[in-house]
Amino acid sequence: MCQHQPQCPSADASDHDSARMLAFHPEQGWGLLCNGVVIFDDAGELLPDGRSIFVGLVRSGNAA
Repeated sequence: MCQHQPQCPSADASDHDSARMLAFHPEQGWGLLCNGVVIFDDAGELLPDGRSIFVGLVRSGNAA
C-alpha cells in the first residue's frame, strides 16, 4: 500500500493517474505509479487487475 502522505489515489479512483511515479522508463515508453497503474506514453494505461484503458490524447488549439 501507499506510504505517501497524503496517500495516493487507488487504482479504482477517477484520479488514479495523479498517484506518484515510482519508476519511469521514457526510453521504453512507460511508467509505474504508486497505486500499481502502468501508464504508457501513447495514452494507454494498464490497471493492476489487468484491465486496459485508452485515455486518449488531449489536444488544445484549433485544428488546421
